[in-house]
Amino acid sequence: MSSADFTYDHVGASRDPDYCPSGFHHLRERTRLGEGEKVFRQAADALFTWEMHREMGVGIDASADRAAPGVDVTVTLAGVVKAPCRVVWTADEYRRAGWAYGTLAGHPETGEEAFVVHRTGDGTVWLTVSAFSRPARWYARAGGPATRSLQHAYARRCGKILRRLATRGVRDA
Repeated sequence: MSSADFTYDHVGASRDPDYCPSGFHHLRERTRLGEGEKVFRQAADALFTWEMHREMGVGIDASADRAAPGVDVTVTLAGVVKAPCRVVWTADEYRRAGWAYGTLAGHPETGEEAFVVHRTGDGTVWLTVSAFSRPARWYARAGGPATRSLQHAYARRCGKILRRLATRGVRDA
């Protein structure tokens, strides 16, 4: 995978959810999903299989059934805006699972977005959506602060949808 294909430098930097290169806007939203191993596993599976994104009502056209480094995915918003991306990293660890994708030519933004499920020592399961981005297309620039508000709302909705998916069939999640 060549970093030359991406529309930004710092490819893979979203492994640190607090990182934000100069000139980019930072996003970090954290949502409690529930508790326990089953919630963690169901959340991770919903992330890796694109189920969370599909349940949000966005179009997903991916070159593989599961997120993995090098997988191309185009997210379609409102049936009109196409956002081509490529998965840059994944994590599938005992208490942490997730991945990030970076923007490719044609995406309205430039940057990287990560979706990570984490299980704390007390068993609580969290989703963190983090990103660094800046407008790449005229309409994203024209949206200004409204565009950033929509990004935050999207990240919060990810948490709400993933909570529902992760707690299916789980009592007292």
